[in-house]
Amino acid sequence: MQMKPMMIAGAAAIAVIASASLAMAHVPSANTIRMVAPRSSVSLTGTYPVTITHTEFNNGTGCLSLNGNGKGGSASLTFGSQSYPLGSFIVVDGLLVVTITEPLSGQNGALMFMAPSSHGNIGDGVFENVEGGANDGSGNVAFGSKNGC
Repeated sequence: MQMKPMMIAGAAAIAVIASASLAMAHVPSANTIRMVAPRSSVSLTGTYPVTITHTEFNNGTGCLSLNGNGKGGSASLTFGSQSYPLGSFIVVDGLLVVTITEPLSGQNGALMFMAPSSHGNIGDGVFENVEGGANDGSGNVAFGSKNGC
C-alpha cells in the first residue's frame, strides 16, 4: 500500500517534466517573431490630409503629421481648431496604426487611425475615439496625398 503514493508522486513528476519540455519546444523562435515585426522600409514622414466621416461627433477634416521611418515614429494631429501634439505610429505587415493622445479632464483618451500602407501611400481606413477605455465613436477615415497639408 505504501507503493501507491510513491507511484502517484512519480507519475506526477514525470508529467510536470514532460509538460515543461513540450512548452520549451513551443517557445517562439526569432523567425516567428520576425513574421509579426514591422517590415516596411519606405518612409512615411510627411503630412497627410485626413477626412473622418460616419461618426456621431468627430466628422471633419484635419492634418496628420508623421515623423519617422517605414516602421514607426512620432505623430501629431491638427483637427479643426484642436491641436494634438503627442502621438505615435507603427506599421506592421502593411497596416498603419496611429495613436494620438487626447487630453481629457481627469484622464487621457486616444484618437486612433488604422489603414493599409504600401510604398509610402496610406489607404482609406477606420477611425476610433477612445475615452475612458471605451469606444466613444468610430467611423471611416480617408487619407490624402503625402505632404498635402
